Formats: sequence, structure tokens, C-alpha cells
Amino acid sequence: MRRSPWATLAVLALAQFIVVLDVTIVNVALPDIQADLNFSTDSLQWVINAYTLLFGGFLLLGGRMADLLGARRVFVGGLILFGITSLVAGLANSPEFLIGARAVQGLGGALLSPAALAILTMTFAHGRERNIAMGVWGGLAGLGGTLGVVAGGVLVDSLSWQWVFFVNVPIVIALIALIPVFVPDVRHHVGVRTFDTLGALLGTAGLMSIVYGVVRSEPSGWGSAEVIGVLTAGVLMMVAFVFVERRSAAPLVPMRLFRSRALSVSGASLSLNGAAFLSMFFLTAIYLQQVRGDSALEAGVHFLPMGGAAIVGAVLASQLVQRIGTRTVQLAGAVLSVGALLWLSQADATGSYATQLLPGLILFGFGIIGVGVPGQITAVSEVRPAEAGAASGVVNAMYQVGGALGLAVVTTLSISHTTSELTQGATQQHAFEAGFERGLLVAALFSVANVILTLAAAPQLQPTADQLAEATAAA
Repeated sequence: MRRSPWATLAVLALAQFIVVLDVTIVNVALPDIQADLNFSTDSLQWVINAYTLLFGGFLLLGGRMADLLGARRVFVGGLILFGITSLVAGLANSPEFLIGARAVQGLGGALLSPAALAILTMTFAHGRERNIAMGVWGGLAGLGGTLGVVAGGVLVDSLSWQWVFFVNVPIVIALIALIPVFVPDVRHHVGVRTFDTLGALLGTAGLMSIVYGVVRSEPSGWGSAEVIGVLTAGVLMMVAFVFVERRSAAPLVPMRLFRSRALSVSGASLSLNGAAFLSMFFLTAIYLQQVRGDSALEAGVHFLPMGGAAIVGAVLASQLVQRIGTRTVQLAGAVLSVGALLWLSQADATGSYATQLLPGLILFGFGIIGVGVPGQITAVSEVRPAEAGAASGVVNAMYQVGGALGLAVVTTLSISHTTSELTQGATQQHAFEAGFERGLLVAALFSVANVILTLAAAPQLQPTADQLAEATAAA
């Protein structure tokens, strides 16, 4: 049966859309989730981190499974897992239940996302059509992140927080019904048949242990046996992960890729970018509702200008890297991010949204994309074409993991400052404002580190239009 490749693209892009949507749609529901399920302030971040850590930690394994088992089979499996855990998350009646469901939901996303991308690249021949398809794919993914906050606000205000998860279920059912009709079962020959599951488990468990140790440092103290033990276990697992990857016949993370200065610097830069973004998003979503009194929908609408700026910024950055080079654009993006976070950190409960928040949100939208676009291009600039996908997978995983680690650090420091203010007799509103300011200043330090890294080590490239299209496709 002859299938339209554009119908295939529509199904794949919609699946990717809901995966990205679930990164942002939950943010505006966090205050309601916290109140309904009695989350502690420090554990609330795990609603986000459980998803992003499992998604980033198993993203490369998902790509390997798609190669070995067949992309469509893994795509369907990941989609079913994502749908079931969305339903389970909506039915959660305790913090532990919800966090567990979010973790497995992230695993489902890690399976379906690379499998969908593999089907797309095998459906469209290299050249103009594939570049158009990748543009649609990336555009819808970006739109999912932007619309997520508004969709979340509508669902929370009109129904309940559970519906930010339930909304995925009918979409998943419809996609599963459409897959046999519109998505081909494309396969290609692979060499060594190994999943490197041990590597994926060690890497993900090690990172989760480190994040957990950072989170527990606020209530337990850095010198507590619990924190020291968990952090030590995390570091040991990460050391074992590197050892396994170096000896594996087909590693998830080919260590030879890090011999490339361009990839190493880009990966570090994108990790810092993810840390700044996820921290700012988490803190601001809570601040808008708990300090400024926004409804969930109002908070979502207030985030829209940032999403619009990011979409416009992606177009501008793609053009500017060809004219003035990747390093210059990346530096400008990092500087904008610093300025935006400093601006936002000065907001208070009664100030005008138009003057205290809007300029910072718009600047931040341009800033994160200003770092992200040249970072993705540079990451694949020195690797062989056959390894471009692996390189892109590595830096995408580093972005997710950097976001989770950054959020843990920022939230911990923000909460400790809020608690300190309360113990000194400050009002709850003042304490929340102080914690928000401290958190955004720490997030700004991530962007400052990105400025320094870019100045010190980022290469300057001026890709041609064809090279830009190839880099974007690999990303």
C-alpha cells in the first residue's frame, strides 16, 4: 500500500508534539498539584525532574532499540507506554505515585521520540523534502512547548490538574489507530546487536542519585550521612558508566566523540542552557500563581511572549549564523539570557507585568534560542556524517540532564533562602519573593558560565545553507 510521506510526517510530528507538550504543560499545574497531593516544597520539582531525567537518560537507548528492533515497533511501544502512564499520572493520589508515573512517562517519550525521528529520516530522501519535513518537525515541537503553558492553564482552570495528563490519552489512542495506515515499517541493517542497557541504567541511576542528593541537602544538610551516601553512590555509578562505555563494543555514548572540541563545548553549553531554562520556567510558573495571584490560565498566557520570541529567534539565529558565525550568535544569546534573568529577578508581587516581567520573558526567549541553534550546529560540525545522529543524541541528552541538575541546584538554594527569611520573621509573600530572586540569580550564573565558556572555547563557524540544513536535520 502506497503511503503519503506527508501523512506519515503528520502522525510522527503529532507524537513528538505531545512529548514536548508534557515538558511545559505541567508547570502551570504545579501549585494545584502541590495543594491537592500535599507535596513538600522541595519534592515538587520531581514532577518535572522525574520526566526530564528518564527522558534524557534513556534517549540514546531508545535510538538504539529503534535501530535493532525496528523503528515502528519501538515507536508504537513508546507511544503506548506514554499513554498508559499519562492516564496513571492523572489518577495519582500521592506524591510518590505521581513521580513514579512521570518517570515512566519520560521513559515512554525516550522510546518514541528517537524512533519517530528515525522513521522520518528514512521516509524522506536526503535533500529539499527532508529539510522541509525536519522544519515542520522542529516547528511543531517548538509550538508544543509554547502552547503547553496555555493548554495547561485552560485545563487546570476549567477542569482540574489531572487533565494535563488525561489530555494525552485520546491523542495516543488516535495515533495508534493511524499508525498501521500511515506509518511504514522501515528498517535498515545494523552491525553489532547490543543494547548497552547496563550503560543506560548506570548513567540514569547515577544522575538521579546526584540530583536526589542535591535536593536532600536542604532539609538534611550537606554533611548528613544520607546526602553524602547518595552523592557518593551517584558519582561511583557515573564512573562505572564511563568505564562501561569505554569498553562496550557499541556504546550508547561513544567516548571518542568527546575528542571533538566542538561537540564537548557545545554539549556543556547546551547543558547550561537547559539548566537556566528549566529553572526559570519552574520558578516563574509558581511565582506567577503563588505570589502574584495569577490563575493557571493567566500564568500560561503570560508565558506566551517568551514562546513567540523563541520561535522568531530560531528563524533569526539560523540566518545570523551564516552571516556572523556561530560563536557570535551563541555569545549574544548567552548575554541576553543573563540580562533577562537579572531583569526578572527584580520583579515583585505588585509591580506591572508589562514592565517587570514582559521584557525579561521576551529577552529570555531570544536568549535561549540564541544559544541553542548555534550549539546544535557546532555539535555536529566535526563528526563524521555517519555519527551526526549519535552526536546530536548525546548533546540533546546533555541538555535534558543539565536542565534537571540545574533545577535541583536552583530549587534547593531558593527554598533554603525562603526558609531562612521565614525563620527571621519575614512575611510569607516577602520570603517567596526573596526565594524567587535568589533562584533566578543562581540561574543567571549558569548563563554567565555560558558567556565565559563561549568566549574561552567555542569555535567560530559560518555554515553554508546546505550545511545548516544538514546540521538542523541531524539535530
